[in-house]
Amino acid sequence: MAQVGEIPGRDGRLYYGHDMMWGGSQWGGFGMVLGPIFMILIVVGIVAGIIYLLRLFGAAGPAVGGHATHDRAMTLLKERYAKGEIDSTEFTERKKLLEE
Repeated sequence: MAQVGEIPGRDGRLYYGHDMMWGGSQWGGFGMVLGPIFMILIVVGIVAGIIYLLRLFGAAGPAVGGHATHDRAMTLLKERYAKGEIDSTEFTERKKLLEE
């Protein structure tokens, strides 16, 4: 039975031989190693593409250089002025810088 002749019940049209996975047909046996690697690369590529598109259209991630950042900076500046941490000249200078 251990590949020493003909195996009973194997009629030839459905039997592909003992080397179906490791034989010389699919990349010389490297398909068992490269197949999962390619599948992982495809999944990573799809996830990276989705993340890129979400960031491109602003659906994910912090707003950089947007209106929300300016509002937060102005709020912090007003709070520091109200607490007395900065004087009125420094407040007006920093306010001008934020408006630019």
